[in-house]
This record gives sequence, structure tokens and C-alpha cells, in this order.
Amino acid sequence: MSDTEKIAAETRTEFGKGAARRIRRDNKIPAVIYGHGAEPLHVTLPGHQTMMALKHGGSNALLALDFDGTEHLALTKQVQVDPIKRQIEHIDFVTVIRGEKVTVDVAIHVVGDAAPDTLVVTENNTIQVEAEATHIPESIEVSVEKLPAGHQILAKDLVLPKGTTLAADEDLLIVNVTAQISAEALEAELEEAEAEAGIEHDVPDAEIADAQVEAAAEDAAIEADSAE
Repeated sequence: MSDTEKIAAETRTEFGKGAARRIRRDNKIPAVIYGHGAEPLHVTLPGHQTMMALKHGGSNALLALDFDGTEHLALTKQVQVDPIKRQIEHIDFVTVIRGEKVTVDVAIHVVGDAAPDTLVVTENNTIQVEAEATHIPESIEVSVEKLPAGHQILAKDLVLPKGTTLAADEDLLIVNVTAQISAEALEAELEEAEAEAGIEHDVPDAEIADAQVEAAAEDAAIEADSAE
């Protein structure tokens, strides 16, 4: 369930890329809070504390942002991360009210071992559910223990925590247990698919040389037989 992390925020009055860079240089994070028909609230958050709160709370972290003497419950909606430095660049929140229900995507966590010679394919890594903002599950556990090939787990088969309801299509495929394919069969399927797609691979020079040597040897043998 979502724990409410309390963080002291500052109202942000400077905008643009230059202002955002200055904020990040001070080890802080620019953020915006949307929701409930109000004007967006632009704030600055302490970098390390916010990063740890998001790490602890997961993709649906719920934070209690305190600024201007008022506490705002804010649900994390989008986190922008620098792909190279792996630093948080910006966060979008949506304001919520205690007791209010929200629709969120929750991670699917597959546990257990299926029957021998099977392959477990997670078709959807998340599932959309409706839950109270202060009681959002961190993940939905799905057991594949001893399940045979051909078994499928749909959204309607999931066991949801109390107070959480399914918001996705009930027939959405979550996990598919299939028969394990051998390396030889997989290679054959790949070759067949490539042939149908018209994909041709260049033959390595070494293979060409070997083929030429074999052809020359066969020609020499034929000529020898003819001479006799």
C-alpha cells in the first residue's frame, strides 16, 4: 500500500530550461501539481529526500507536499529522468483527497515455477485498477506454480487486494504459459520467417572458399572417373 511521505516544498516562480538547470544544480527537483480543476502549482522539491520517497513508494508514490503552510496530497504521475546521468529532471503530480478513488497502473509480479518444459510469458507487465489514493497496492502478485502449457491468466483471474477493483478489460491476457521450444525448432522458425520476409544473409568468405574447394574436388573426381 502507498505510504504518505512528507516533504517540505518551495513555491517556484522561475520557469524555463535555465531556471530548471539552476534548480537541479542546487540538488533540487522542479515539479508541477495538477488536478481538481485548480491552476497548476509549480514547486521545487529537495532532491535526495524526493528521490528516496519515489524509490520507496514506487511508480504510484503518494507524497504529502507541505508548502505555503498547506499540505497537498500528491500522487506521482510522471517522472522524467536524464537517460545518461540517471538524475530526476522533473516530476508531474496529480492532487488527490483522502478517501478519493483513483485509477492507476499497478505492476504485475509473477511468482512460482510453472510445470517442466514450459515457458512463462508475461503479456502485460501492469494492470489498470481503481483504488483509494492512500491504499494503492505496490504490485499485484500472480502465481504460475505448476501451471501446465496452454494455461492462461486473464485480468479477471487476478486476486486483488481489498478495496481495489479492476479497471481494465476483464479478458485482458496477463500471463501465457506455453510449451518450451527447442533451440533447433526456434532456429527453424526464424529461418522460415526470414524466408517469407525475403531476408537473405551474406555468406561468410570462409564458407564460400570451403564451398569452392569442395566443388573443385568434386570436378576433379569426375574428370578422373571419365579418364579411366
